[in-house]
Amino acid sequence: MGSVTVSPKYQVVIPKEVRESLNIRPGQKVRVMAHDGRIEIVPLRKMGNLRGFLKGIDSTVPRDGDRA
Repeated sequence: MGSVTVSPKYQVVIPKEVRESLNIRPGQKVRVMAHDGRIEIVPLRKMGNLRGFLKGIDSTVPRDGDRA
């Protein structure tokens, strides 16, 4: 886990290892959230890129009565 410095303009640089592991590219949008006293940066993905990411999920989970 690395650390970053906040610039006078409140900017940070995402470390190279993190950018590469999450395939973050220049100009890509990310969502920034405060959660339990920490900052989370989540890369936004196009809906088309998410196709198939739930492949193999168990869909036999019992549903609530109003969700049938």
